[in-house]
Amino acid sequence: QVQLTESGGGLVQEGDSLRLSCVGSGRTFGRYDMGWFRQTPGKGREFVAAIDWRGPRIKYAESVKGRFTIARAAGEKLLYLDIDNLKAEDTAMYYCVHMGADAATILTHPQAYAYWGQGTQVTVSS
Repeated sequence: QVQLTESGGGLVQEGDSLRLSCVGSGRTFGRYDMGWFRQTPGKGREFVAAIDWRGPRIKYAESVKGRFTIARAAGEKLLYLDIDNLKAEDTAMYYCVHMGADAATILTHPQAYAYWGQGTQVTVSS
């Protein structure tokens, strides 16, 4: 079992930067892929970024490449998402996710991730 708790969201202005953090617990937290999804009202959960547990593989959604950076500190059970140059369309609830099982490649559909946090809201005003 893995428990995830996000923090760092808030109300910001366009062009600002933000760091989202995810604290994890559970015996297998340091293993398996982790990532971030986001969701706005009336829409499905959108893949943002993911990183495998070994560190070298990272994948980003095309819409956030160049502005979002994902990183993890497994020894400290922490996952981060740094967001630069925030845009109004980044407004969403952001969820930290953990796969809970091994995978040959980084997956981008929400059903691949067994564990989800409660989410942290990011609101970008224009």
